Amino acid sequence: MSIKGNIEKVDFRSPEFYTNRELSWIKFDERVLAEAKDKSLPLFERIKMLSITASNLDEFFMVRVASLKDMVHAGYAKRDIAGMTAQEQLDALSKVTHDFVEEQYSTYTRSLVPLLKNAGISIVMHHEDMSEKQKEFVDKYFEEEVYPVLTPMAVDSSRPFPLVRNKTLNIAAFVSPKVPAKDEKHKTDFAMVQVPDVLGRIVEIPGEDGNRCFILLEEIIERNMDKLFLNYNILCAYPFRVMRNADLTIDEDEAEDLLKEIERQLKRRQWGEVIRLEVEDSIDSKLLDFIKSEVRITDADVYRINGPLDLTFLMKLYGIEGYSELKIPKWIPQGPKYMNNEEDIFEQIRNGDILLQHPYESFEPVVNFIRTASRDKDVLAIKMTLYRVSGNSPIIAALAQAAENGKQVSVLVELKARFDEEHNITWAKTLEKAGCHVIYGLVGLKTHSKIALVVRREEDGIRRYVHLGTGNYNDSTAKQYTDMGLLTCSVPIGEDATAVFNMLSGYSEPISWNKLILAPHWLKDQFIYLIDREAEHAKNGREAHIIAKMNSICDLDIIEALYRASAAGVKIDLIVRGICCLKVGVPGVSENITVRSIVGYFLEHSRIFYFLNEGNEEYYMGSADWMPRNLDRRVEICFPVEKEELKEDLKHFLQVELDDNVKASILQPNGDYIRPERRGHKPVNSQKIFCEEARDITRKRKDVISERVFIPEKKPEE
Repeated sequence: MSIKGNIEKVDFRSPEFYTNRELSWIKFDERVLAEAKDKSLPLFERIKMLSITASNLDEFFMVRVASLKDMVHAGYAKRDIAGMTAQEQLDALSKVTHDFVEEQYSTYTRSLVPLLKNAGISIVMHHEDMSEKQKEFVDKYFEEEVYPVLTPMAVDSSRPFPLVRNKTLNIAAFVSPKVPAKDEKHKTDFAMVQVPDVLGRIVEIPGEDGNRCFILLEEIIERNMDKLFLNYNILCAYPFRVMRNADLTIDEDEAEDLLKEIERQLKRRQWGEVIRLEVEDSIDSKLLDFIKSEVRITDADVYRINGPLDLTFLMKLYGIEGYSELKIPKWIPQGPKYMNNEEDIFEQIRNGDILLQHPYESFEPVVNFIRTASRDKDVLAIKMTLYRVSGNSPIIAALAQAAENGKQVSVLVELKARFDEEHNITWAKTLEKAGCHVIYGLVGLKTHSKIALVVRREEDGIRRYVHLGTGNYNDSTAKQYTDMGLLTCSVPIGEDATAVFNMLSGYSEPISWNKLILAPHWLKDQFIYLIDREAEHAKNGREAHIIAKMNSICDLDIIEALYRASAAGVKIDLIVRGICCLKVGVPGVSENITVRSIVGYFLEHSRIFYFLNEGNEEYYMGSADWMPRNLDRRVEICFPVEKEELKEDLKHFLQVELDDNVKASILQPNGDYIRPERRGHKPVNSQKIFCEEARDITRKRKDVISERVFIPEKKPEE
C-alpha cells in the first residue's frame, strides 16, 4: 500500500513517526546482550559479549546520559525528533537501563557462572567462600603484591572526601577506633581505598578437583581491610564505582593552542559531574547515604548490583590461556581478492580499482601502500587523515620514515576523537618530531573522513594514488570491524583528493567536485537528492530500490526523505547495526521500509549505499552514518564505486546481509527487534559466508601457485 496521491498531506516530521535516539541505542545493547544469552555460541564468546555490553553502557552514560543532564541543568527545553524533552528522556532511560543491568547480571550469575563451573572454571563470588588453602594463598598474595600498592584514605575534619576518579573501582568502609577517646565512644569514620588499575583484576588461586579458580582483586582487598586500618574496627566494607560526565566542552575559537586546550580538558574529565553510582545490592544503607551525599547523586542514578561491579573484567577472563574449545576459532584475514603481495602495489592499482573487504581480507595492503610509498624514490608526497590508530601503529611508523626519507608528509590527526584524544596527542607529537606537517583538524568540526593520497612521479608525469575507506587506519581494529576500502589512481578522484587536503590545511574550498562528496556542505543534500530521485521513478511507475548499510540513522531530514520515498512506492532496505530512529510499518509512511541489524562475531562498521536509478545502478561507500553529527558537524567523504566487477561484489555483499537469518534481527512496527523465521529456510550467517568465500579465494590462489610450481615445463625439443 502507498499514498502516492496524498503524500503532500502527510507531516513526515511528526514525532509519532520517530523513535528516541537514546532508547534506540539501548535496544542495540540489548541485541548484544542477546548474543551473551545465545546458547548456540561457545561459552567464552558469550562472556566476551557480556563484557562488551558493560563497556558499551559505560560510554553511553559518560557521553549520552551526561549530555542529557547538561541539557536539563541548562534549562534546554527543545524536544527531540520523537517529541521528548531531555528530562523525559532521562526518566525513560532510568527505567530501561536499570532493567538492562538486572538482565546483565541475571545472565552472569544464573547462566554464565554455572556454565563456567561446569567447564572447570570457578569464580569466587565472595572471599568468605574460599577453602583454608585458598585463604592462605590470598592473604600471602595481599601481603606481597597488593598491600605495597594501596593508599588507604580516611575522611575526617582535617581530611576531606577524596576525589573518586571516573570508572575506578573503590572500596568504602565505616570504621571505628579500637580504643576510642572518652568523648568519642561511638565515633564512626568513613574510609576508602581505590582498587589499583596497575594490578590485574582477576587473580588465579589454587583450584580444587583439577579446576581452575579465580577471585577478583576487590575481594582480596575487602578481606584484608583490617590490615589497612590497624587501629580501627571495620564495621562494614563494600565496593562502589562512579561514572562521570566525560563529554569534553572545548571552545575552539578561544583556544590559542588546540593541543594544549584538549590536554587541559582531559584532566577535567576526572572532575566531571557524577552521573551513575554502582554499589553492591547488599551495601549498608548508612554507608550508601554517605556516598550519595558526597558525590551528590540521587536515588534514580544509583545502580544496585547483584554481582561483581564492572563486568568488563570478563574480557580479561576471555583472554586467559587455553580453552580454545570454548571459543570461536580465531579468524585470520585472507589475502585480498584483487591483489597479489608479490607484485608491485602501484602497478596493481594502475591496472584497475581495487576493492578491499576487512576483516575478511587483510588490512596489510593498506599498511603496505603507505610503507611502500615511504620508501619509493619516485614518491614525492604522502597526505593522510588519522582518526583512530593502533597502539603500535605501523602506519605512524611508515609516515615518520617517509618524512625522514625526504618526502613531503602532511597528516591531519583528529585530536577530538572521543576517548582517543590523549592517544592522538602522543601520535601528533611523534609525527611532528619526525618532520611531518601535522594538522590538528578544523575549528568546530571533527575530521572523520578516511583518505590517504600518495603523489608519485612516473614516466608519463605525476600520478596520484588514493585510498578511501569506511573505517579507521587502525591495523588492530581492522581485524574485528567489517569495513570496505578502495585503492584507485582515478584522475578525477586524485584531483578531488588533492582538493580535500588543500581544504583541510588551508582555506582552499573548491567550487565543485569530480567524484567525491563531502560533509558538512554537500553530502546530506546529495543523499536527499538520490533518495528523491528514486521517489520520482516510483511515482512514474518505474521500479525503485534503495539499500543502505550503516551504523546508525537518526537524521530528521534523511528519514523524512526516506518516508516520502516509501510513500511513493520505493522499496527501501536498511541494514543498521545500532541506533535507528526510523519506524517501520507505519501505514502510508514506512510500509515499504525494512530495517535489520546484524550483531555477530565481527562489529559491522562499513557504510554502503545503493540506488537502482532505473537500472543504471549506483554504489557509494563512505565514512558517514546518516546522523546529524556526521552530516552537519564532521568532515566526511562519500565516494562512488564505478568498476562493474566491484559493483557486482557490493551487490553480492548487500544481498547476503539482507538474506542473513542467523545474526540478523528485524525491526518491528512496535520497536522491538526479532530474529527472522528460519523454519523451512537454509541458515544464512553472512559473516560466516564472507569468511568462507575469502578462504576459498585463498585456496584457489594457492592451487594456481601449486600448478606453477609443480607442473613441469616442456623440454625445448618437445
